[in-house]
Amino acid sequence: MDTLAAMYPDAHCELRFRNPFELLIATILSAQSTDRQVNKVTERLFAKYPTPQDFLSLSEEELAEEIRGLGLYRNKSKNILQTCRILVEQYGGEVPAEREALEKLPGVGRKTANVVLSNAFGIPALAVDTHVHRVSNRLGLATSNNPLETEKQLTRRIPREEWSIAHHRLIWHGRRICSARNPKCGICDLAPYCRFANKA
Repeated sequence: MDTLAAMYPDAHCELRFRNPFELLIATILSAQSTDRQVNKVTERLFAKYPTPQDFLSLSEEELAEEIRGLGLYRNKSKNILQTCRILVEQYGGEVPAEREALEKLPGVGRKTANVVLSNAFGIPALAVDTHVHRVSNRLGLATSNNPLETEKQLTRRIPREEWSIAHHRLIWHGRRICSARNPKCGICDLAPYCRFANKA
């Protein structure tokens, strides 16, 4: 973890957002899409529709058209509008800061809830996406095929106050060096500790 910290001193959330609502929508949009693609879409989207109330002025088809460049855009459009309706009707247009409430929102699973809790509200949480899952298992920080089990193992091994930053460092490493195909083990400072590098 110290080596990882030294490799990525500037690690942070690469989705652009100004408040919990924007992060919630951006994270829903990020499924099967890159953060770069999402940021392009949300820059335009949030300028036009900054609040859940503004989103509710759109039909599913209109929102789908706005986010068309992203994967699963029709499904995301439906989930986002349902989520905005719940935020307006049950939470006064605010995003709840409790995991249980977040996970009840359409299009929000455990990973998305963890991202929002951690980055929007500063509540310690460790979101396991494909990068975190792959990297932590390659390094031996976790041993599981299941993201939830990987999260449990990581949160047992990493101090609670470091969960959020560890999540970002693992993602940055997965994006920059430890890719799914052809990881750059030859230039990786973590290779001496890595089961994958030593097996390869």
